[in-house]
Amino acid sequence: MAAAVYRAIRDEDVLFAQAPTGIGKTISTLFPAVKAMGEGLTSKIFYLTAKTTAQVVAEEAFQRMKEMGLEFISITITAKDKICLKEERQCNPVYCEYAKGHFDRVNDAVMDILQDEREINREKIITYAKKHRVCPFEYSLDIALWADCVICDYNYLFDPNASLKRFFMDKKTDFTFLIDEAHNLVDRAREMYSAEIRKKDFLELKKLMKGKNKELHAACNSINKYFIELKKQLGEENYHVSKEEYKDLYQLLGSFVAKADKYLSMNEEAHNNEELMNLYFNALNLLKISENYDEHYVTYIERQGNDILLKLYCLDPSLLISQTLKKGKAAVFFSATLLPMDYFREILGGDDNSKFIYIASPFDPANRCLLIGNNVATRYSKRDDSYGKIADYIYRTVKAKTGNYMVFFPSYKYMESVYEEFTAKYPDYNVNMQISGAAEEDKALFMESFQPNPKNHNIGFCVLGGVYSEGIDLKDDRLIGVIIVGVGLPQICLERDIVKDYYDAKNQKGFEYSYMYPGMNKVMQAAGRLIRTETDRGIILLLDERFTRWDYQKLFPKEWFPYIRVNENTIDRELENFWLKHNKKGFQWKHYNN
Repeated sequence: MAAAVYRAIRDEDVLFAQAPTGIGKTISTLFPAVKAMGEGLTSKIFYLTAKTTAQVVAEEAFQRMKEMGLEFISITITAKDKICLKEERQCNPVYCEYAKGHFDRVNDAVMDILQDEREINREKIITYAKKHRVCPFEYSLDIALWADCVICDYNYLFDPNASLKRFFMDKKTDFTFLIDEAHNLVDRAREMYSAEIRKKDFLELKKLMKGKNKELHAACNSINKYFIELKKQLGEENYHVSKEEYKDLYQLLGSFVAKADKYLSMNEEAHNNEELMNLYFNALNLLKISENYDEHYVTYIERQGNDILLKLYCLDPSLLISQTLKKGKAAVFFSATLLPMDYFREILGGDDNSKFIYIASPFDPANRCLLIGNNVATRYSKRDDSYGKIADYIYRTVKAKTGNYMVFFPSYKYMESVYEEFTAKYPDYNVNMQISGAAEEDKALFMESFQPNPKNHNIGFCVLGGVYSEGIDLKDDRLIGVIIVGVGLPQICLERDIVKDYYDAKNQKGFEYSYMYPGMNKVMQAAGRLIRTETDRGIILLLDERFTRWDYQKLFPKEWFPYIRVNENTIDRELENFWLKHNKKGFQWKHYNN
């Protein structure tokens, strides 16, 4: 993998790399990028992630390289809300002492940190920002200009509202973009390139501006009336989708922005008006997104209770992603789940010249036992009849060997229903269930239940596609079994149906692009929690009749073959054979310090 990344940078290519979990994808991309930089092939590396946990892994990789003698400056950019030093974020010098006089002090602050630090993370930025009394977020952006590698969220490259314009300014650079867990970029990109506004926001601001500013009051009133007309046009329908633009609305929004600009320039206190500022930036965002509007977009209007939503929705972000990649020299998309190849290459802005590599798992396939229970129907219409059968499958799996297990469900409701069934039938087993909207301390407690050398069963019930289905690293016997209920299809909704219609017209693969591929991606991510090292052993049990269909099996990674089809009468024997085989080998878990 490292060699392919190096060649991609040298040859100025776009590379898609499918690589299994546990092989060190982060170091395998960063090391060749650093080597290429040392040879003058690239002048800056952007390591782009969807989650903070991935940023920490990149920081640790640089730390290891620097311990080996690497002279290199890396910085991690933290979101403004997460690094702000004030209880309430107001970027206003009247309110914030770090904003007041920031530009007078920031140059000295930048020079100070660059003299002393090489691995610049959130904690170090805050320490130096307090020392020099500068805004930590703006400070980090200035430091990034001097860094060799910038570790940051996707949006700092791809989002037109958050991108680091100081690096690009519409010109091509010789930068390298490393995009981690690239499967997450599909939905993120759609949202970045979309924009929405709501009737109720203009109605509320209209009321607030009454008696304060006639021009803004009138502008909000005009837009509110426009939405009333849209509501009338909907009639009894709940939504309307159009390929055409609402250019008369753009004019009204342009007038609103101009009058808001004037009001804000004359009234310093108005900057503290949250309703005004949010709506002002929403309107600006929609007008900016409208500049990209083409055949890859639709506009839809949706009734939401008494409110009306209007959204410019990006169906296909491939062109905009491709244009963004051209700002740099080379790009590497990598993930354990970039299958099917053609889907990701198309939707993430690749072309026929883009390269794709498939890295086979280096781990012994005998360490994994993949079972499919294909007599379980999890379709929505049949779910009520499946709870008991799923509970029995879970029981048979965990009773075969004491240890830590995770069970993934399509939704919270499904999970809770099986939880009630399982705990009623098998009350002696310890089950922890994922909590919707859990605080960080609750998540930590959930993860702490997966301890090495377990003396009792520990079962975690989780939601597929949630916080525990990717980005967690439970090595050795901290996880010995993963059970996945269903094929992961996203819930049917307006936006996914719009995407389905678009790709049906484009390539006759609407259902696959909108539902099947995203669903199977979640399944593969959850299954990837199991085998993390060469000594890991465990069971993957897939529960759904569709897993034995050819259209789903062609999406399986190579290492999932061969699998064993089981039912309630045969699963005990297969589990016993697998664990007996490993016990006979005299296998012992190699426990790592995590």
